[in-house]
Amino acid sequence: MSTVTAATDLQCCPPITEAALDDETAHRLAGVFSVLGDPIRLRLFSLIASRPEGSCACDLVGPLGRSQPTISHHLKALHEAGLVDRERRGRWIWYSVRPEALLAAATLINC
Repeated sequence: MSTVTAATDLQCCPPITEAALDDETAHRLAGVFSVLGDPIRLRLFSLIASRPEGSCACDLVGPLGRSQPTISHHLKALHEAGLVDRERRGRWIWYSVRPEALLAAATLINC
């Protein structure tokens, strides 16, 4: 996977209606949108965000109807993009959305 700027490293740009994006900002935004542009990743992000206590990776397979390795691959991409945190609890990995990532994602949409 290519290097992706974490969502939390993004600073808001001026509204698109006021100024065109510069090259650096466009590349940073494209990286985050690329990760969230996959429907499975977007659904995973949504599922995890809807559970404030976090989500066990084992509980994310059923709702998406995908194999465990596929879910793990997409969770890794979300983690590498800085959109989710992960924590080992016993045998399982639990994921939670980084609160600042939710704000950053919303800010990107509103830029």
